[in-house]
Amino acid sequence: MGAAGEVLFRIGPLAVTRSVVVAWGIVALLGVFSALAAARLTVEGPGRVQAALEGIVLAIEQAIAEVIPSESKRLLPFIGTLWIFLVAANLAGVIPGLTSPTDSLSTTSALAVLVFLAVHWYGVRAVGLRRYLRHYLSPSPILLPFHVISELTRTIALAVRLFGNIMSLELAALLVLLVAGFLVPVPLLMLHIVEALVQAYIFGMLALVYIAGALQSQQERLSNSKE
Repeated sequence: MGAAGEVLFRIGPLAVTRSVVVAWGIVALLGVFSALAAARLTVEGPGRVQAALEGIVLAIEQAIAEVIPSESKRLLPFIGTLWIFLVAANLAGVIPGLTSPTDSLSTTSALAVLVFLAVHWYGVRAVGLRRYLRHYLSPSPILLPFHVISELTRTIALAVRLFGNIMSLELAALLVLLVAGFLVPVPLLMLHIVEALVQAYIFGMLALVYIAGALQSQQERLSNSKE
C-alpha cells in the first residue's frame, strides 16, 4: 500500500487514510485563506494579494468564457474551486512528508463523481428535469443504455486518468532520486510542479467541456423545439 493509502486512524468502521487527511488540510487552509482574503477586500487601494486574487479569478473566468461564453459567471464557482483545489492537491507532493491526495484513486474518483453530478445539475437547471431526462431517449429509446454507459465510462476515465498521471509522476520522481540521489533536485522539482499544474488544468478543462456539452446540447434542443 502506498503512502497515500496509509491508514492513519479510524472513525468507527471508516478508515481515514493519509490522502484524506491531506485533502482535509488543503480544504481547511483554502477556506481560512479565502475567509481572511474576503474580509480584507476593498475597492479603494487594493493590495497586492487582492490584485493577485482578482487576476486569478479573471483568468479562470476568461478560460471558461472561451469554452462557453454565456455561462462563464454561472460556472465560475464550481470550475474555479475545482481548479484551485487540484493545483493545491497536486502540488502537495512537493512538500517533504506529504503526498498528493490525487495520488489516491478514492480522491480522484470523488472528484470525478462531483463532475458527473455537476454535469447533470447544470443540465437540469438549464431546461428542467423532465426535458433533460428526455434527451437520453433521443433520437430513440433504444439508445438509453448507450447513453448511460457513455456517462459512466467517461466518469471512470476521468478519475483513472488523473490518478494514473499523478501516481506515475511521483513514482518517477522517487525512482530518479533513488538512482541519481539529490544531484538533480531542482530540475526534478520544476518538472513535478509543471506536470502537476498541467494535470490540474486538463482535469478542470475536461470537466468544463463535459458541462458545456450538456448545456449546449440542451439549449439547442430547446431552441429547435420552439421553432
